[in-house]
Amino acid sequence: MKQTAGRDNLGDFAPQFAALNDDVLFGEVWAREEQLSRRDRSMITIAALFSAGLYPQLKAHLIMGKAHGVTKAECVEIVTQLAFYCGWPKAWSAFPLIREVYGDDDASPNLLFPIGEPNTAYAQYFVGQSYLKPLTTAQIPTFNVTFEPGCRNNWHIHHADKGGGQLLICVHGRGWYQEWGKSPRALRPGDVVNIPANVKHWHGAAADSWFQHVAQEIPGENANTEWCEPVDDETYAALQ
Repeated sequence: MKQTAGRDNLGDFAPQFAALNDDVLFGEVWAREEQLSRRDRSMITIAALFSAGLYPQLKAHLIMGKAHGVTKAECVEIVTQLAFYCGWPKAWSAFPLIREVYGDDDASPNLLFPIGEPNTAYAQYFVGQSYLKPLTTAQIPTFNVTFEPGCRNNWHIHHADKGGGQLLICVHGRGWYQEWGKSPRALRPGDVVNIPANVKHWHGAAADSWFQHVAQEIPGENANTEWCEPVDDETYAALQ
C-alpha cells in the first residue's frame, strides 16, 4: 500500500519527516513481511501506542490493524494484559476506541469446518492470514480454507491442457471472487463458484468478516497453478 499520510498532512511543513514516514517507515519497514507480517506489526504497534497513551495514533492503528486481520478479541486481550503493566486508566481510555473501530464484529466466529493450521506453505501468495485444513485427498482433493478479515490470495491461474479448474463452496462469512477483466462478485454462505481452467482470478475475505470456503481441485491433464501479483490495497479497498 502506498502511504501518503505524511505528505498529505506535513508535506509543506516538515517534508523530510513526511518522506521518512511514507517512504521508509511504511514503504520499507512495514513492507518487510519476511521478518514480521503486517498483522504482527499492527499488534506490536497497537501495544506500543497503548503503552505510551497515544490515543489518536492508537485509533488510526486499530483501523489499520483491523484491515490487517487483527481481531477485536485480540485487541481487547492486548489492552487487558498491558493494563497491569502500563496503567488501569489507560485501559478505560482504550476500550472505547476498540468498540468504535470494531463495533459488533464477531471476533470469534462459529466456523462450520475446523480451521486447520496456518497456511504457511502458501503464505507468500496471500495478503493477511489464512488457514488450511485438508478434508480429503482421495478422488477429488478437497480442502477447507479459512481467511481472517482482510485476507485474500494473489491473482492466480489453474492451468490445465484438459479438464482442471477449481470449485469453491462458501460456508461462512462474507468474501469476494473476481476474474481478470470482470467485476468482483460478493460471496456468502451457500454460494458456489465454478472456476474454469486457465482463468486468472482471486478470492478472499471481506475486510470486516472472516470467510471460509471449501475448495475442490478438479483433476486435469498437466494441471498446475501459476501465482501472479497480489491484489493491491487500492483495488481491494474499493470493494468494501
